[in-house]
Amino acid sequence: MLNIAIHRIGFDDFSTEIYHITRLFFEQPNVQWEPQEKDAEWQAVIEMRKKEDTREIYVKTDLSAADGGEAWSHEHTMPIPDSGERGIVKRAILYSLLQVLQDATGLEQPWGILTGVRPTKLMHNMMNKQDIETCKQILREQYLITEPKVKLLADVAERQLKVIPDLFRLDKEISIYIGIPFCPTKCAYCTFPAYDIRGNNGSVQGFLEGLHYEIREMGRWLQQAGLGITTIYWGGGTPTSIEADEMDALFQTIQQSFPGLDKVRELTVEAGRPDTITPEKIEVLQKWKVDRISINPQSFTQSTLDTIGRHHTVTETLEKFKLARQMGMNNINMDLIIGLPNEGIEQFQQTLDETAKLMPESLTVHTLSFKRASKMTKNRSEYEVAERDEIAEMMQMAADWTERNGYQPYYLYRQKNILGNLENVGYSLEGRESLYNIVMMEERQTILGLGCGAVSKIVYPGTEEDTQQKIERFPNPKEPAAYIQNYKEYVDKKIKLLNQAYLSEAGI
Repeated sequence: MLNIAIHRIGFDDFSTEIYHITRLFFEQPNVQWEPQEKDAEWQAVIEMRKKEDTREIYVKTDLSAADGGEAWSHEHTMPIPDSGERGIVKRAILYSLLQVLQDATGLEQPWGILTGVRPTKLMHNMMNKQDIETCKQILREQYLITEPKVKLLADVAERQLKVIPDLFRLDKEISIYIGIPFCPTKCAYCTFPAYDIRGNNGSVQGFLEGLHYEIREMGRWLQQAGLGITTIYWGGGTPTSIEADEMDALFQTIQQSFPGLDKVRELTVEAGRPDTITPEKIEVLQKWKVDRISINPQSFTQSTLDTIGRHHTVTETLEKFKLARQMGMNNINMDLIIGLPNEGIEQFQQTLDETAKLMPESLTVHTLSFKRASKMTKNRSEYEVAERDEIAEMMQMAADWTERNGYQPYYLYRQKNILGNLENVGYSLEGRESLYNIVMMEERQTILGLGCGAVSKIVYPGTEEDTQQKIERFPNPKEPAAYIQNYKEYVDKKIKLLNQAYLSEAGI
């Protein structure tokens, strides 16, 4: 724990942003907002003022050790535009702070001053206003993003527009997420709604009854609103935890309730846990023409799977992947996680070697994140993970492997407490990108969340040039018991929000 005192001169805002930048360099820093020499190990003074007779902001950050040791300083000036002054002030302050912390620690932050989840959203907003080379220059010079990450952002953004040319004209359609909250066991790193299905048999039927109701009611609303569906994505949890006949019944309700299913561009079902996959379930997926599934090893080291509580074997992953292939599934994604406990370069290379034997159509490479509510975070001292430089090397190994094997990055996102301050990247072969992943991450279309833990993100219709569309989140209950008790109430509230976004102007 580091105690750092930060004194602000000329502004009294951006505490959260300053704290997040400080956290990039020090784990769980205790930030005090006025200098207190008796407590603080380090002191920082951030001074911001507008230059007289100019349209410029000046920021100076001084950082020093409280014991009178080394000191660092950085000055930065940025022009003030005709609009968006607050954003420029924030950027100038974070720029100066990041520079002085990099100088003091010797750590370079690959994503510069960006601490948000969706850097590609920033990239798209910039690309709507200027050419891509100008966007890259701004990212390097004003956000301090390193050249490899600038290139990654540009590559992903350009690919997304190639895959979905109408990405910014999708507000007359919606996508649907269906949350199935059960798994065979809960992984140590997981904070998703994932309840042990073996201990919840009594609640499975009650949950499914509520989900059928929600599908029917949302189908009625979609018919009334005249909205089409772009993509449907089954997640969780693990959707294939439920029985084949239960999956089939849900598909029947979807078929009966949702309009225009023949125009849906993509239907994905997460079959992430190999221990849930059976021939009967694959037959159901084939029957309903599922386009894409995920079979997620996370690692091909058995001791790692045991440590994180996956409770399936490496052999089972290989066998179930081959079974899906033999039964005709020709668009399979696999998830890998960098930085799992006790894994380093050798273990990750083994995982890449095993992946090469299967060659899934897409590969999502996650960097481990210590999520606040996960078992791993609550018992962090019990899990030994790789150091920052090793994490970065493994991420580069993944990038090199995908490039050699014909995969290209098509979406990325970041998380708080992610190892090495890195990112999660989705790679795919040509034409095998997940459309849902793109529209969900770029937030240009409403995602209608059904089921346990599903979050609806209602994007108010706007224009292609509108980069600040109103977005309203509406989460369903995470726990099956709470969902079963309240699903009708939540459906009513969700329809009310949807009416406000889509139907109020029409007077319906």
